[in-house]
Amino acid sequence: MGVMEVETMLMRTDPFRDLDRLTQQLWGNQFNQGNLGTVARPSVMPMDAWRDGDTFHVEFDLPGVSLDAIDLDVERNVVTVKAERPPRDDQDGAGEPLAAERPRGVFSRQLVLGDNLDTEHITASYDAGVLSLDIPVAEMAKPRKISVNSSNSSSNGHDRRAINA
Repeated sequence: MGVMEVETMLMRTDPFRDLDRLTQQLWGNQFNQGNLGTVARPSVMPMDAWRDGDTFHVEFDLPGVSLDAIDLDVERNVVTVKAERPPRDDQDGAGEPLAAERPRGVFSRQLVLGDNLDTEHITASYDAGVLSLDIPVAEMAKPRKISVNSSNSSSNGHDRRAINA
């Protein structure tokens, strides 16, 4: 499997979100006071993606997010993952925070999938803070053999060969 094939499975189209992610990694909380994602400016969730045979796998890190706070939508070839880890409720005066490095608030990520993936049969699971998606390769995108027949009518079928398509 070549690099070009993997790139057509998952298309990245939001360079500004990537720039925000890099800025956050380089300078941390300096530009995002409180490390809190909002609906208008959600935090990015880390992701890994790979292909294994006829299945495309994606994993998102969402530690500390409850299952009912995860929203997964598919529209055409766009998968949208939204999650929320609410801010700590220190209103009761139980203590003064000493460190607040874990991102909280709203997280969001959109994946634009290639036409060679079957978005009708996506499965999802959530375990130990990792949201896993399994997306099968569409039947039309799988390699198949095509039978080639001779157009010569005098042939008795001995010229039939299969080729990879």
